[in-house]
Amino acid sequence: MDIGLISVLLLVGIVVLLGIGMPLGFASGFLAVAVLFMKFGPDLLLDTFGRGPLNILAARMYGLTTDYVIISVPLFIFMASLLERSGIARDMFNSLNVWLSRTRGGIAIVTSVMAIIMAAMSGIIGGEIVLLGLIALPHMLRLGYNQNLAIGTICASGSLGTMIPPSIVLIIYGLITETSIHALFKAAFLPGFVLGGLYILYIIVRTRLHPEQAPLPETGNEVTMGDKIRALPGLLPPLLIVFVVLGSIYGGITGITEAAGMGCVAVLVLILIRGELDWSLFKDAMMRTFKSTGTILWITFGATALAGAYTIAGGPTYVANLIVGAELPTMGILLVMMLIFLFLGAIMDWVGIVLLVMPVFLPIIARLPAEELGLTGALGAAPAFVSVWFGILFCVNMQVSFLSPPFGPAAFYLKSVAPPHISLPAIFRGFMPFIVIQLCMLMAILLFPEITMVFR
Repeated sequence: MDIGLISVLLLVGIVVLLGIGMPLGFASGFLAVAVLFMKFGPDLLLDTFGRGPLNILAARMYGLTTDYVIISVPLFIFMASLLERSGIARDMFNSLNVWLSRTRGGIAIVTSVMAIIMAAMSGIIGGEIVLLGLIALPHMLRLGYNQNLAIGTICASGSLGTMIPPSIVLIIYGLITETSIHALFKAAFLPGFVLGGLYILYIIVRTRLHPEQAPLPETGNEVTMGDKIRALPGLLPPLLIVFVVLGSIYGGITGITEAAGMGCVAVLVLILIRGELDWSLFKDAMMRTFKSTGTILWITFGATALAGAYTIAGGPTYVANLIVGAELPTMGILLVMMLIFLFLGAIMDWVGIVLLVMPVFLPIIARLPAEELGLTGALGAAPAFVSVWFGILFCVNMQVSFLSPPFGPAAFYLKSVAPPHISLPAIFRGFMPFIVIQLCMLMAILLFPEITMVFR
């Protein structure tokens, strides 16, 4: 069957299967076999050399799942699960609250700062939003904060784990595209923290323009400098974990996987010192880790199979020729790719997107003139940096996808712990200003790639 027709049927098939509720991993695996059948007919298992397309896919999946770096994924998930179930995050929130309680919009700022620190500890998204929804949302609503401001702050800040190292999104992207994960972490460091800073700046400006949206606590509870100093110990454990994880990576002491292991040990020791470590906490964290890792692995298996089948069928070359043949300017090609990312991000998990789309898009990016991408000049970007820069663009797109209706996962994470009167449409309305900030950051990185080169 012609690859053009296969491509159309594949697109229709994945939309239909996801629309009827089939999990992405199973939908991708089914379509992988269908693509190979349409291209090669019934001879899927064997060719003249005794190696058929299905055997090649099996080897591809085996190679991906036996990569040493992928061990860091369950380790970071385990670390995040331990933090969720311990009192470390709650103590951090209370400590930051003491310092900013008399600041207009202080609780929202505390929420964003806490989210940034937690993202730098584990790189996990869903659990962070749930935790902030349990700790910060009731506090802000009780003080009379604007509901949209509270919702948007929690979900946008809680999604920073896609950008701020040690981001699992960056780890999977690096594995799939064979890009240096260390280089990706360096490139994402400044954009991730700048995006978090923009959220805080927006909160400050909005609450100054509309003070009624963030009332100050009633007078009578004045916080002294002594109270602030006594609150500092609550910040030490999280900062210690960040130092252990990021310090060991950026200091060149360990690799990504070893840093994840050290972070898990550090969290376990801190929980033990605090007297919170028991079998129930440990078991719950392990079960959460098994479930989350299993979900990622099944999606990885299915999407890897589909990407491999489409590659064997000649799909990437067909799509590349189609896009390049349209004779769009370089910026036009990039904008088309960003729109595709944003569309897919609204209906599909990020793991599936990176596995399915990157084998198609990266060869196209590599063929574009480096000077038109803004990756040459005084900084002298190496060709390998194109993949790094494109990875950061992808992560910002995934930031947007976590908030995008109708299937933005951040909304569903928050809904699971929000008061009953807060509906899903209300949650999505709270996202809108933060989506605009994310899109501005996306355009900034697209137009000024130097932002990702600062720590090269």
